[in-house]
Amino acid sequence: MDLLQQLVTIFAENGYLAVFLALMICGAGLPLPEDITLVAGGVIAGLGYANVHVMVALAMFGVLLGDCAIFLLGHHYGARILKWRFVARILTPSRYCKVQDKFQRYGNRVLFFARFLPGMRTTIYLTAGMTHRVSFLRFLLIDTVAALISVPFWVYLGFLGADNHAWLVKWIHRGQSSLWALVGILAVIGLVLWWRRKHRDQCGLD
Repeated sequence: MDLLQQLVTIFAENGYLAVFLALMICGAGLPLPEDITLVAGGVIAGLGYANVHVMVALAMFGVLLGDCAIFLLGHHYGARILKWRFVARILTPSRYCKVQDKFQRYGNRVLFFARFLPGMRTTIYLTAGMTHRVSFLRFLLIDTVAALISVPFWVYLGFLGADNHAWLVKWIHRGQSSLWALVGILAVIGLVLWWRRKHRDQCGLD
């Protein structure tokens, strides 16, 4: 976990601004893992260099701003953006076709699950903007709901493991599967609440 240690050092020396800029780099699709960046932000909070709750709020803002920038670039430039050298590297024709297929099969749900698919996130957001499949406000709503799950998860994980490197590394490796489990639990809770509300409304009509 050399990258984690490097990020912790940089963030500890430069504070919130460094975390924010790193998250913007993640959002741009550059090879900097967002989960490790968020964990590093949590670690410096656990070590006393930042407030963990402020870090979560800052991370949410940085993540959403980066995501929105990618979406709006695609929305503004459309297919022309595929000619940009940087975009052409991350959104190849084959990957573009795969993302289109996912939208055809799953609709806007793809935008929610993209938050938990690090290798596909940027390409999915770009494609959503390019194809005008969803309005900006709907995109922001879906992305915010997903980020409210993933961002606190990684930041608080770093905060809790700041003084126990071995434990933290173990849970970083387990983190993605744990995050999917959390999404599943929340989905089940949401379905139960929806069913109970629907059942209560039907009883009221009767």
